[in-house]
Amino acid sequence: MKMECEWCNSSNVNAVTDSVFWELPDGSRAIEIRETPTHRCGDCNMIYQSERIVKEIEDQLFLINCKQIGKVISYEELMRIPRLLKRNYFDFSS
Repeated sequence: MKMECEWCNSSNVNAVTDSVFWELPDGSRAIEIRETPTHRCGDCNMIYQSERIVKEIEDQLFLINCKQIGKVISYEELMRIPRLLKRNYFDFSS
């Protein structure tokens, strides 16, 4: 299935992995998350994550002990960290 750019609606979008920088939920610092699933548009050059990936990262950071994360972590390593709660009980969007 061909993706469409969320910014310019071009169909010239590729799925890649890239580093992203994320502020921790407590605002104490930002981390680099490497090898994050990302979309890259060949027409407008926008690089972005899907809403699903953004939600996965936000939920994971909210539900783990972020003190165990260094300055850099891969997406897969982040998602493997055990959660303190089963789900984000403060997210009423689902």
